[in-house]
Amino acid sequence: MKVAIGADHAGFIYKQPIIDHLKLRQFEVVDMGTNSLESTDYPIYAFKVGEAVRDHLVDVGVLICGTGIGMSIAANKVKGIRAAAIQSDFAATATKSHNNANILCLGSRTNSLDEVIHFVDLFFDTENENGKRHLKRIQMISEYEEKK
Repeated sequence: MKVAIGADHAGFIYKQPIIDHLKLRQFEVVDMGTNSLESTDYPIYAFKVGEAVRDHLVDVGVLICGTGIGMSIAANKVKGIRAAAIQSDFAATATKSHNNANILCLGSRTNSLDEVIHFVDLFFDTENENGKRHLKRIQMISEYEEKK
């Protein structure tokens, strides 16, 4: 599996440990920045990762900021992206099993590194249910997104 990862300055401290963890899981990782603690704008990285997922350059994305919320809002502006900010075990599995999210958004200020790594594992170990009621809802979102 090929994973794009991006972070702003707040998420930077978690980015390399997540990359190392994904590589241990035998995933190919594409680092899309940032590369320092210097203040930067999270939408830059959300759009880069979102576009990589949208254009099928990678299979999924991981974004890290202070809460995961800003990254998810920005990434969801990219057509075809279903990004979710995760702060609990249930959310990490449901976002994949029910919503078939293609970008996982995490917070360095809301969860410990151990929790975040655990959420990464839950997300990547969970299969989409492809159930009728969930698929219908995902299709509704996609159809709405196509409207002008």
